[in-house]
Amino acid sequence: MSDLVAKDLSMVFDVDTGGQVHALNNVNFTLKSGELLSVLGPSGCGKTTLLNIIAGFNHPTGGAVYLGDEEIKGPGVNRGMVFQQGALFEWLTVSENVDFGLRMKGTDPKKSKKMVDEWLDIVGLAGFGDIPTYQLSGGMQQRIALARCLINDPDLILMDEPLGALDALTREKMQSLVLKIWKETGKTIMIITHSVEEALLLGERLFVMAPRPGRLHKEYNLPFAERGVTEDTRDIKNSEEFIETREEILTMIWDMEEEIMGQV
Repeated sequence: MSDLVAKDLSMVFDVDTGGQVHALNNVNFTLKSGELLSVLGPSGCGKTTLLNIIAGFNHPTGGAVYLGDEEIKGPGVNRGMVFQQGALFEWLTVSENVDFGLRMKGTDPKKSKKMVDEWLDIVGLAGFGDIPTYQLSGGMQQRIALARCLINDPDLILMDEPLGALDALTREKMQSLVLKIWKETGKTIMIITHSVEEALLLGERLFVMAPRPGRLHKEYNLPFAERGVTEDTRDIKNSEEFIETREEILTMIWDMEEEIMGQV
């Protein structure tokens, strides 16, 4: 697997009124292979733009992003994406959704079936392979989306608010599943979220971004993701260190939002 490197990354969008929006400005970081990064910040800070550039959906107006020695210029099989809504083919069965990428690559059906069964077991959906996807809950559909992404063995997994549409209990279960998959596979994961609590729990590293223009404001190196692999996540979230860090970041983002409102 390879490191992800952003060098002097900038993104400017032209708007219909004739002006411009500086979505990102001079973003630099290195995400080491196997690290788990969460990114959060106020609305308009450019976090989704950053993720879309790394996914290859957008091309930056300045700077570049590299995965290993390869500059990212478009979508590629070395990156997998999990969206807020699973982007699944709901008329297909669970197994047909999970092995969609393998079928597109012409993988041997026997090998494909074995891999699908293994990944359904990992994400807690063993025995659901033949069920139409539309019959399953939102949380179960996100498990399908994770399995579909991971079965293709990408170097980097990108998650855009993947748990945001779930109820609180399901969201906590899925947070634990993300940590389990990260630890067991050694994959590099970058997750965008609006939840400070979720960013703290899932971020071995955490970036807080600031808007206008979008930039990296502060970085945290945190113990909670590693602890979450073996400890009860509720106990972690109730710990003094977690609460203090959460309140610090909430205040930081609140102050940014107040500044933005004062500029309107």
